[in-house]
Amino acid sequence: MSTTPSVLFVCVKNGGKSQMAAGLMRAAAGDLVEVHSAGTKPGTAVNALSAESLREVGIDISAQTPQPIDPALLASVDLVVTLGREAHVDPVEGVRILNWDTDEPSERGIDGIERMRLVRDDIAARVNDLLTELTTPTEQRTHP
Repeated sequence: MSTTPSVLFVCVKNGGKSQMAAGLMRAAAGDLVEVHSAGTKPGTAVNALSAESLREVGIDISAQTPQPIDPALLASVDLVVTLGREAHVDPVEGVRILNWDTDEPSERGIDGIERMRLVRDDIAARVNDLLTELTTPTEQRTHP
């Protein structure tokens, strides 16, 4: 049994937010966390602006392809993180599910690469917090 924590990031198309989260986690965690991403209704390609916004911080997700949720993988990960309001994953026994209701700048009239930078930065902050949680031994965590 692996002691490496595993996370599955899920959005609807698996072309934007979940790919961004996975890329950011891989870059931040290296081998400390097993990282996967999938979509509830996967599209056909990674969102070009998502990829561009990550290239700006030295992360390349352009070779990734949207994937459907693999039930075996879903049942084997430690944590599922859904991104946005539209992606839903049915509960699986023994698997914690979190929802990150990520910033949506388009609701404020912000679009294009500026929108993706804001989404990226929101997801990056959440990924960094999650990385700390996943890699801090339980006995060292502080609870409010």
